[in-house]
Amino acid sequence: MPTTSLHLTPDAANNELATLLASLPEQLGLAREFPPAVLAEADAAAKAAPLPDPDRTEIEFATIDPAGSNDLDQAFQLVRDGAGYRFWYAIADVPSFVTPDGAIDVEAHKRGQTIYAPDGRIPLHPPVLSEGAASLLPDQLRGAFVWEFALDANANVTSSTVARGRVRSRRRLDYEGVQQQLDAGTADDSLTLLKEVGAARQVLERARGGASLNLPEVLIDTAEGRYIATRRTQLPVEGWNAELSLLTGMEAATMMLAGRVGILRTMPPAEPDGVDRFRHQTRALGNPWPTTQPYGDYLAALDGSNPRHLAILHAAGSLFRGAGYTPFDGEVPANTTQSAVGAPYAHVTAPLRRLVDRFGLVICEALAAGTPVPDWARAALPELPAEMSRSNNLSGQLDRRAVDAVEAAVLAPRLGERFDGVIIAQNKSGSIVQLLDPAVTAECSGHPTTGEAVTVKLVTADVADSTILFELAS
Repeated sequence: MPTTSLHLTPDAANNELATLLASLPEQLGLAREFPPAVLAEADAAAKAAPLPDPDRTEIEFATIDPAGSNDLDQAFQLVRDGAGYRFWYAIADVPSFVTPDGAIDVEAHKRGQTIYAPDGRIPLHPPVLSEGAASLLPDQLRGAFVWEFALDANANVTSSTVARGRVRSRRRLDYEGVQQQLDAGTADDSLTLLKEVGAARQVLERARGGASLNLPEVLIDTAEGRYIATRRTQLPVEGWNAELSLLTGMEAATMMLAGRVGILRTMPPAEPDGVDRFRHQTRALGNPWPTTQPYGDYLAALDGSNPRHLAILHAAGSLFRGAGYTPFDGEVPANTTQSAVGAPYAHVTAPLRRLVDRFGLVICEALAAGTPVPDWARAALPELPAEMSRSNNLSGQLDRRAVDAVEAAVLAPRLGERFDGVIIAQNKSGSIVQLLDPAVTAECSGHPTTGEAVTVKLVTADVADSTILFELAS
């Protein structure tokens, strides 16, 4: 796995950091524990565990997730179908466990999504459901929303439908293991087709003007009792697997728009001034974006482990702003497109971990069957954007404050030392520097030119305030 790590060694800093990280969720008002009424309702729902008809256990579903995951939302199966493909996608049937306006439902609306704290997940639903009765664990009978797609030779969707069914996942796979099998040529037909279809869908994505901003993920973990921040770049299989989810979300949006009811994930296109500014930044950072190249192709060629490329990816974030949720019932909204996807798109593939997906799924099921959309799903639509926005903001705050704290603790023993870096942005108080080693992004006094290689001196690394500051070295 491509990673760079920041190792925290001083015991004093580690203890201070552990205390701070443990307190962050409470500071942000995030409740770890579920109220007793929620737990009681979840236990009863897990014991009931309804299994719908028809029986779809003949489909050889498999899940792919990070190693150790138990909250498994999706399972897939791919086969060749003439010159094209047949693709089945099973999505966990969370709505069957949640009574509208019941204790689980009310609590889920407060939480919005599963949030990943440094010392453990803060789940959307009680683990008895999210890691048990509702999860698509292997060798277990489960209810699911079963999507079925026909794809042509280029992986365009030619037909799609969704209905509840009874499934049994055959295998629980993880990204690293699947990537190793694909690289070694030992993967089975379904995994080989995942690569084939996923790569074809990436070509289609860029052709329709979509793009993926694959910034390295910063993971906080512990090793031998000490915290480690790891900057991890995505494996190819993660991108191919994500294309299955994107495909499903695009078809869900198509269904909703045709039925004139639903909730879309939307994002406006980048403003021309923002595009021009980004082109200038790519030139300053030594890797100009050709005017004839689609920006999806340009971003796909960048390497997040290269500091200058990482700086460009950070700058590209300005083109991915304004994402939100757009509900509608009766009138189709004026803006229906998610510009990074390059098409209308809806969230329907992660109901264990994201509130909005539960409603999108039942809406699509009803539209596909030609039956009325449940009143409780329609009634929830207007409030979902605010609930998801609040949850996204809290998740982002927690991530930023945790990473800043870990990086401050890593650097605290190195006050006065000099580091090589690249200026990646400007702000009101100075500039932002990307260090070459360790892979830390932080504020720097002064206003060097964006893209300039600099040597900086560490002047502040405060764990309690999660603050890091560099100054230009003379």
